[in-house]
Amino acid sequence: MAIIINIDVMLAKRKMSVTELSEKVGITMANISILKNGKAKAIKVDTLNKICRALDCQPGDILEYVPSDDEI
Repeated sequence: MAIIINIDVMLAKRKMSVTELSEKVGITMANISILKNGKAKAIKVDTLNKICRALDCQPGDILEYVPSDDEI
């Protein structure tokens, strides 16, 4: 996948647990884990907004574009 979701990096920077983020954002820990582990196929803009608000960051702090081998 070309888009990497770096929630784990921001969680570490903010010294916040997955449980705390889940509670602040209002989505399940399972869904946070799917995002964190790179298994998500999509993310709602509303969810991204809530994550950014909870982590006090910009979308670019969470999302990273890395071209895959077949895109180079």
